[in-house]
Amino acid sequence: MHDRRKMLFPRATDTLLFYAKDVSKNFTFHQLKEKRDKPIRQLARKKVDGRMVNVKGEDGHCVYREKDDRTVDNVWRIPCLQPAAKEKLNYPTQKPQILLERVIEASTNPGDVVLDPFCGCGTAIEAAQKMDRNWIGIDITHLSVGLIKHRLQGAFGDSIRDTYDVIGEPVSVQDAAQLARDDAFQFQCWALGLVGARASDPKKGSDKGIDGRAYFHDDATGTSKQIVFSVKSGANLSPSFVRDLRGVIDREKCQIGVLITLHRPTSDMRKEAASCNFYKSNWGTHPRLQILTIEQLLNGVGVDRPPTREADVTLKKRVKSVRPEPEQLQLPRFISRVK
Repeated sequence: MHDRRKMLFPRATDTLLFYAKDVSKNFTFHQLKEKRDKPIRQLARKKVDGRMVNVKGEDGHCVYREKDDRTVDNVWRIPCLQPAAKEKLNYPTQKPQILLERVIEASTNPGDVVLDPFCGCGTAIEAAQKMDRNWIGIDITHLSVGLIKHRLQGAFGDSIRDTYDVIGEPVSVQDAAQLARDDAFQFQCWALGLVGARASDPKKGSDKGIDGRAYFHDDATGTSKQIVFSVKSGANLSPSFVRDLRGVIDREKCQIGVLITLHRPTSDMRKEAASCNFYKSNWGTHPRLQILTIEQLLNGVGVDRPPTREADVTLKKRVKSVRPEPEQLQLPRFISRVK
């Protein structure tokens, strides 16, 4: 018996479908050009009396020209994301940004609205922002929305935060408590997103006391420094949580550890954290173990750390999306920039 799979050519293409609401009316479509790998020599042509003819020189010979571009046809030569690609985030459905830029360029004008109803890690959103389009992204997980926010921050700077709205995220401690009751993992992803951290991948087994990580650079060597996070949504808080995180900091040789709590920590927890000394950087000293409540984070209090943008570094660390099982599905989150 032959294995039919070994008798087929490897699949190297995907198909894009183009729809218009009413093809009998005007709709946006731009014919695109792309650069050739090498220029070609071709006959110069012109229209005479309604038909195309070859251009001839004074000596009567045909004129040739060098052509370094070509019309984009229905075969797009766009390579898939390689493992070492700078933009690769290991998100299961991630597409090359150049692909989304071409789709947007061909089918929209500056100022139009781009909708991605399953926006995942936000490739279409970043492409739309880069190309001066308005956009709406929808996804079911807080992990995705948090990733998109920090992806935008890393690509366009801190000011980007003021140009879009997020609908469906907690905006109060009461909202956060409801999310924690509904889905503890999504609460964890949302809380980590408030501080620019990425959730640990639960598929890899035990998290060893680490719910999320963030990275920063604070010296000329370019060495990545690490912040580890532990998230607690329960009301029963004790100094043992602080001691556990302190052990993680020592074991992982991290610079800073942060415990995020939904409820206010006890005074004994704060005393335990204060005994963990400081991390020293060119910008001063930073508590090596910090406790932050959801209320503080919602009020703008952040991690005490060297002032490097976490989005630039954290996104270079590989992240994986965790899609909810059917019984975990919640209302979608909307992230949008619509003028």
